[in-house]
Amino acid sequence: MTHINETLNQYYIESCIDTLENRIPDNSLDLVLTSPPYDDIRSYNNNYSFDFETIAKLLSQKLKQGGVIVWVVGDATIKGSETGTSFKQALYFKNECGLRLHDTMLFEKNTTSFPARRTGKRYSQIFEYMFVFSKGIPATANLICDKPNRWAGTTNFGQKKDRGKNDELVNVKKFKPIPDFSPRNNIWKYTTGKGFSGTDDIAYQHPAVFPEPLAHDHIITWTNAGDVVYDPFLGSGTVAKVAKQLGRNFIGSEINAEYEHIIKERLNF
Repeated sequence: MTHINETLNQYYIESCIDTLENRIPDNSLDLVLTSPPYDDIRSYNNNYSFDFETIAKLLSQKLKQGGVIVWVVGDATIKGSETGTSFKQALYFKNECGLRLHDTMLFEKNTTSFPARRTGKRYSQIFEYMFVFSKGIPATANLICDKPNRWAGTTNFGQKKDRGKNDELVNVKKFKPIPDFSPRNNIWKYTTGKGFSGTDDIAYQHPAVFPEPLAHDHIITWTNAGDVVYDPFLGSGTVAKVAKQLGRNFIGSEINAEYEHIIKERLNF
């Protein structure tokens, strides 16, 4: 097994199973952030066979205690019914891999390729699930506080009193002023598409660009500088690029060699 330091800040054009089995030691990843090729929605040039169960077990094995996996997925609709693959995968991570389902978040997009029609039978689909799994309690959670507070600066006016358990009047402890901002909700909204998902034109040669702002927000939430971030389905290289920009160590796997030139340029390799 390669020492983790030999693997850091590298990408590998191979199956993530090979990377996980041969290059990454157990208990060495702080964050796995990825969007797998779910439900054959895109063929990715027919170059990938997705062995979910093997990958899920390996990712869980390589995750540090307190580490986090963010699994961004959706479901195809086949013959009028959603597949439910996302839920099956979430339950597999929880029940078969022993991880905690720490949070079920939503990635809301500004638009959709298939808007609802008045004569249709379903509403426009504009979100994907972001399942957040953890190996024990998350070691790092730097919550993003960007939700404005309506009553910012407010505190007790004068000395408030309340009744004690013996019906006597007691002073209520003065609370600190309400801050300007509080932690955001777990539905994250992003504008997607060219010019928004990535800052590099070459990224859009990939059919499904992982949005840079989304990668940024998860990386700063679940890791600190110097931590190790892994994307087993590197695609256009977004997760590695943003991890590098934020002072994290990255590892990436991408089985399709046709995307290597995109990754290489975005990482300035």
